[in-house]
Amino acid sequence: MVRRRITVTLTILICIVCATAVLADYESGLRAYNDGDFATAMREFRTDGSPKALYQIGLMYAEGKGVRKPNPSEAMKWYRKAADQGFLKAQYALGLSYALGEGTPANRKEAARWYRKAADQGHVTAQYNLAQMYSRGDGVKQDEAEAFKWYRKAAEQGHGTAQLTLAQLYDKGLGVEPDKKEAARWYLKAAEQGKPAAQFAVATMYEKGEGVEADKKEALKWFRRAAEQKHAKAQFKVGFYYDRDDSGAEGKKEAAKWYCRAAESGVAEAQFNLGILYYYGRGMERNKKEAVKWFRKAAGQGDSDAQYNLGHMYDQGDGIKQDWKEAVKWYRKSADQGFDQAQFSLGLMYFHGHGVKQNRREAIRWFVKAAKNGSEEAIRTLEALGRHVPLQAH
Repeated sequence: MVRRRITVTLTILICIVCATAVLADYESGLRAYNDGDFATAMREFRTDGSPKALYQIGLMYAEGKGVRKPNPSEAMKWYRKAADQGFLKAQYALGLSYALGEGTPANRKEAARWYRKAADQGHVTAQYNLAQMYSRGDGVKQDEAEAFKWYRKAAEQGHGTAQLTLAQLYDKGLGVEPDKKEAARWYLKAAEQGKPAAQFAVATMYEKGEGVEADKKEALKWFRRAAEQKHAKAQFKVGFYYDRDDSGAEGKKEAAKWYCRAAESGVAEAQFNLGILYYYGRGMERNKKEAVKWFRKAAGQGDSDAQYNLGHMYDQGDGIKQDWKEAVKWYRKSADQGFDQAQFSLGLMYFHGHGVKQNRREAIRWFVKAAKNGSEEAIRTLEALGRHVPLQAH
């Protein structure tokens, strides 16, 4: 009986010693790896042989550490050894290798299969990547409900981009019933992680009172946070808030600052509004040449107000050399978009033969278009000419 107890005790001790030795191999390998001693790290990981050590060997082959050069195919071999034993980091790495075609021809189905194995074990990036694949029908049959499920799992683990996407799905009702409150809740979570698109969305919801109670101060707060991260549309919105504020000259200066940032990023509305500030000298020194510059940029993007303003400045020689042909060109672009002032002005150019061959019939045609769109000037002009005045648009 005593001999049996001694045998059992020795067996337990041997197991403890072996386990400690294995742990020591892995930990020693990790210390060597962190110290840059890759040869020792590789030796210790090979001795250890546990799934996490096998994964580390794969990582070293992928990075070219402890070996002559990076070897993605060899890395995959070791990832697979660890993945087959259920090690989730290796399963994710294997999925990523198949997705990117590193060490193997790209295979989206295999990528999805390994992502799912890692996702089922809670690997957050695998969950997000799998969601994207279901959303696009990439390597799997497209399934919005399945995409939603995996986005939610990743979002619940704090994945910022998944939270933003989940919010957008609730917002638009994709894969789930539309729910503005849920959209706002997830936008806010992503916004708090610093996602500028989410911050802009939160600000917009506070501005419109969608999913949250309308609150202009909260809207401005979140627009500013996004703007400070160079979100161009948010920069425009911050400028717009200050432009419409009653804080006088200082408010206009702040508006000009944010409009300028958004305008330089190509936001047409900011370019137009910056042109207005330069034209009237609000928040900055008056400069009609700068106004022309920014009106031109916005006009080039199809902004009908900017097209009209540019046409008017060419028409009058206001801040730029008078050029009636250029005026006609820009009036026409704006008029074709239905802007009544541009339609009336284009009519005048035809009426007087400025920049175009004089054509009273064409002038009347544009006056009628402008009148239909509510232009009082066009209505009065038609009455003065003894012409039929159409009913105004409502």
